[in-house]
Amino acid sequence: MMFKVLLIDDEPLVGNVIRTLFNWKKNGFEFIGEAYSGTEALGMMEESQPHIAIIDVNMPGMNGVELQRILQERYPSVKTIMLSSYDDYDYVRECLRNGAVDYLLKHRLDEALLLNVLGKAVKDLQEEDRVEEGRLASKKMAETMKPVLIRSRIAELVRENGEGAGSLELAGGLEGLYPGAVRYAAAALQIIPFLLLTESFSDSQTNRLVQQAVDVMQQSLGDIHERTAAYVENGRLMVVFAFKERSEHAGSSEAHRWMGKVQHALELMLNLKSVYALGHPCASLTQLGTSYRSAEKALDTSPVVENGIRSEHVTHNEPAAKERPNEQHFRVALTIEEQKQLLLALESLDQERMQQLIASVCGSVCHQPLHSPAVQMIVSELLHTGDKALKKSISTPAAEAVISELPPRRDLGRIGSMDELEEWLRSYFTALLNLLKRQRAGGSYSRHVSQAIHFILERYQGYINLEMVAASIGLNPSYLSRLFKEETQCNFSEYVNRIRIDAAQKLLESDQYSVKQISSQVGFTTYNYFFKVFKELTGMTPHAYVESLRPERQRSKP
Repeated sequence: MMFKVLLIDDEPLVGNVIRTLFNWKKNGFEFIGEAYSGTEALGMMEESQPHIAIIDVNMPGMNGVELQRILQERYPSVKTIMLSSYDDYDYVRECLRNGAVDYLLKHRLDEALLLNVLGKAVKDLQEEDRVEEGRLASKKMAETMKPVLIRSRIAELVRENGEGAGSLELAGGLEGLYPGAVRYAAAALQIIPFLLLTESFSDSQTNRLVQQAVDVMQQSLGDIHERTAAYVENGRLMVVFAFKERSEHAGSSEAHRWMGKVQHALELMLNLKSVYALGHPCASLTQLGTSYRSAEKALDTSPVVENGIRSEHVTHNEPAAKERPNEQHFRVALTIEEQKQLLLALESLDQERMQQLIASVCGSVCHQPLHSPAVQMIVSELLHTGDKALKKSISTPAAEAVISELPPRRDLGRIGSMDELEEWLRSYFTALLNLLKRQRAGGSYSRHVSQAIHFILERYQGYINLEMVAASIGLNPSYLSRLFKEETQCNFSEYVNRIRIDAAQKLLESDQYSVKQISSQVGFTTYNYFFKVFKELTGMTPHAYVESLRPERQRSKP
């Protein structure tokens, strides 16, 4: 950057000396011109906009001290360097007091001295620029943080529940937020699948989703000084409405209209289904917590159990619960027996039993709100049980690719009713069952070979031979041996050994067992035979395989 310098002196000879004292551009300065009086200088200032002005103190008419004072008032960013033929203490003191960088005597002026003072002026300019940049950055941050602070205060006010001195203080901090408001109301909105969607998220991923939801809501609501979106907890958000008219009916209709826009925006922009309820109106911000509690009660209480909810304050985007007049028990988790039965159905590839169990579980919670933590916990446990069955079945490096074939769990974000949830679970577990069937068979084989492979996968850890497998599927051992070799391109014992060595590699990668322990766990009766087969199939000994894993393990350490 070139710093522009303007010289103001009534003596042309002095100007010529200063102009030719050194190479201005080479030293980072641009000599932009000369003025021969204070009046002329003021006329040039607006057009030339210099960074630095060198001013002669002794000029006819307006002297340099007066000019410097005017410049400081009109152009405070311009740095001034004063020149004089006399060493007058009063002039020096006045000029420095008015902000001059330095005071120089003409008869002592040389290249080094002037460059030194110009350097001081540049440092002052750069420091002021840094201060100004910091001020602007702080202002920008404050403007950015203002909505965050507002939402934080609102969330705190709701948690205070409108009681105590803390609520009065929080409400006081929001007084100027809603100008002209005479009535308020709070709405509670729940992202239905929030807990399911975020259970595998990191904190930063969850925070990002929350921020996106708040931003989308506020964009839909418009002016934050009339309608404010804020996050509460666990996928629950609130909207504060500030009404400028006293009609409760008109305010309620307006609030429902805005909340409908919010729901539509969340589904359109983020693929998130939501449900909401509107709390009763209140006359002051200190009562906002009570209004929000009434909205939460309407949102979370089952219509079967609590028939006194005012339906005009509750959305109708979630179908009514199935009639269960005698059901008063709210479930919170899967039973151990249900988990065992689902795992058994998946492992035995029994689709009918699996579908019956899903229907039973969904039927037992259909009277509870879909967004409730209990329902989402039960769905999570169902999915974890499915994961367990899958992990028990798949023993190949392609596990992630296989899992990607299942319906994506992000689709849960678009589910808005229990019927839709049950249908998604049926679809998910049907796909999982088909995947397990294909994985168990290990390829496109005939029914008899697939049965034989299934038997091997279940029994490879213990004693197994061709005669046992043939007997289990009702075939002659010789016929099964020939059929197996034709379809798998290897004989029965080779195939069993491959399955055992694949399993051994996984156990070695886990770094939890010794090589000898693994040899027996995967079904080898002697360590020496395990050692021999492992080297034949992998090209290295078990210990060499472990050593080959060390660099990757070192990289994965924090």
